[in-house]
Amino acid sequence: MAQLAFIFGLLGNIVSFMVYLAPLPTFYCIYKKKSTEGFQSVPYVVSLFSAMLWIYYAFLKPDTTLLITINSVGCFFQTVYLCYYLFYAPRRARIQTAKLLALLVVMGFGSIILLTQLISTGKTRARIVGWIGLVFSFCVFVAPLAIVRQVIRTKSVEYMPFLPSFFLTLSAIMWFFYGFLRKDYNIAIPNILGFLFGILQMVLYLIYKNAKKAVEQKLPEIQNQVIVLEEHKLPELQEQVIEVVKLSALVRPEIVSVISAQLNNENGMVKKITEPSS
Repeated sequence: MAQLAFIFGLLGNIVSFMVYLAPLPTFYCIYKKKSTEGFQSVPYVVSLFSAMLWIYYAFLKPDTTLLITINSVGCFFQTVYLCYYLFYAPRRARIQTAKLLALLVVMGFGSIILLTQLISTGKTRARIVGWIGLVFSFCVFVAPLAIVRQVIRTKSVEYMPFLPSFFLTLSAIMWFFYGFLRKDYNIAIPNILGFLFGILQMVLYLIYKNAKKAVEQKLPEIQNQVIVLEEHKLPELQEQVIEVVKLSALVRPEIVSVISAQLNNENGMVKKITEPSS
């Protein structure tokens, strides 16, 4: 059983490493556009906090090297991503990200270490940190819901790439079996939710991946219809103007000559525009 748990833990390390690499296309896009646009920093801040928390938990438990290795890698990648995000983010997004980092990573993580060291010892401390880690693992999987909401609202998957969702789902499966086989339910339980959210994101991607292309293909057709409507409407509008002028002539006859001259000029311009060039 322990050997099987080690295999799943090792696979979990490999897949989780791919999860950490998955946002690279996103940040390459940010680099090219020199703007974070609709991308959000919340998932990266929450992921950094969660990785730090699991490293602390792993040091309180025996035989948890696999947890330490992958979460150390996670801390490195999330820190790099956040520095990159802060560099290209607009001022408002930069301030919000800095506040969130101060709240979770500095105050939150610092308070957890301080309180657990003061009020608990041994297995009790590990149990408390494990439950806190369980709660914030839920937050890691819930954090992308803001992006899911944006996808449903805009019917576009531009800001929800497929690869992170795919690797997140695989990672959740591996870590669920790792925690289940070790009877460490603080690790196993949150990954059930991670699996469900990963499936949800992939389904939404398949639903909306062609929505933007369909809109772009429809746009020229709509523009042509507008032009045709304008061409058919022009004579009708001119007739209405003439009727108004005739009514006005009953009151001010001198208006007729001015308006007629203007209409003749406009008709000449329309003919020149609509005539095909030789």
